[in-house]
Amino acid sequence: MADWSLWLMAAGATVIMELFSGTFYLLMIALGLVSGALAAVLGFGMAMQTLLAALVGMLATVLLRVSRYTPEQLAGVAGRDPNQHLDIGQSVQVSEWQDGQARVMYRGALWDVELEAGTAPAAGWYTIREVRGSRLIVGAAG
Repeated sequence: MADWSLWLMAAGATVIMELFSGTFYLLMIALGLVSGALAAVLGFGMAMQTLLAALVGMLATVLLRVSRYTPEQLAGVAGRDPNQHLDIGQSVQVSEWQDGQARVMYRGALWDVELEAGTAPAAGWYTIREVRGSRLIVGAAG
């Protein structure tokens, strides 16, 4: 079997693994593997193919890490996006606060609620501003 086809099979397997992880880092490694396949097609030796695959994979991974599209940074943006969370903008009633946190019944389940910075804790209605996992971040209604 040709070297380039082995590189492409490894890249395909890496992309499949990426589908299960959802972090984009394995896609960057797959880019490196594809560059190894390209080096094989161009006739470079195995050492140069491996070196090129490693360099491109590492460079792509580092560029993803320093970009604004890392999963950690996107998680904060997605938590405030009403197109991703239909709960944002909805109202919940909080009967009592304990140290800026509470438990409320919302959509038929108990949710942890945290008070948005700059909002005074008092019983009443609040608007959901952000969703962080199973925690609702709420602010003053209105």
